[in-house]
Amino acid sequence: MQTVVSSATKQVIIGDDQPFCIIGERINPTGRKAFQLKLRENDLSTVEIDVQQQIAGGAMVLDVNMGAPLADEVGLMTKAVNLIQAMTDLPLCIDSSVIDALEAGLKAYQGKALVNSVTAEDERLDIILPLVKRYGAAVIALPNDETEIPEDPKRRLELAKKILHVATEKYHIPAEDILIDPLAMPIGADTSLVVRTLETIHLVHDELGLNMSLGASNVSFGMPDRHTIGAAFLTMAMSAGLTSAIMDARSVQLNRAIKAADLLLNRDPWGAEWIAGHRALQAVEGSAS
Repeated sequence: MQTVVSSATKQVIIGDDQPFCIIGERINPTGRKAFQLKLRENDLSTVEIDVQQQIAGGAMVLDVNMGAPLADEVGLMTKAVNLIQAMTDLPLCIDSSVIDALEAGLKAYQGKALVNSVTAEDERLDIILPLVKRYGAAVIALPNDETEIPEDPKRRLELAKKILHVATEKYHIPAEDILIDPLAMPIGADTSLVVRTLETIHLVHDELGLNMSLGASNVSFGMPDRHTIGAAFLTMAMSAGLTSAIMDARSVQLNRAIKAADLLLNRDPWGAEWIAGHRALQAVEGSAS
């Protein structure tokens, strides 16, 4: 199954027969006090820097979140989407828990956006999915509801099926426009959590055939040497069926692990991307020395 997202001029295809889709996560003020302060002052200069760095790192889609405390998230989302579209032709992922901010971003966007995100809660489904339908977007869906974030992968699959049913039957959103987030949880809290995430990926891939995305940095939160953990996790998740991830595209280690997995999973014909990436890295290292 293929999920297509696009800007006004560029199309990105997400699927298990395609190169892994890197969704650049950095345009997000969470945990960044200086960025939050600038947003409260209506200053988007940090956004410009983040866009440039995520593109340079190899992002294929850019996640855009303007959720800074005490800031005008709705107004900022409109301004950020317009600014980023003037800077790049990469498709955007409109990311907010605030409905008005989601709609503002979708309204300003030219193309087919990705929405981050909806849960299996009835209220959220009935608020967010109509927006997804109205603006012809795709959406990332989390299999948790009003009562729980399930530990059991089979329960996560049940909730993914619920989301898929509501989206396709009630709102007539194509199945290929639903991406499931298999719920990556911090391994520092419980070393069994990633095994459950991987099992969820297998189940969604084998039973629903849907594309999937997750927050790659969640797994290593609170642990030392996070990039090594993240690189190992992503390659395991890719072999299980994960087709995209929201991650910091600046990480050379994560990028190289993804490109190597693409090569080994036969998503890089003749190794062209791997060889080109290796030569580019050598050139950068040669210039630095």
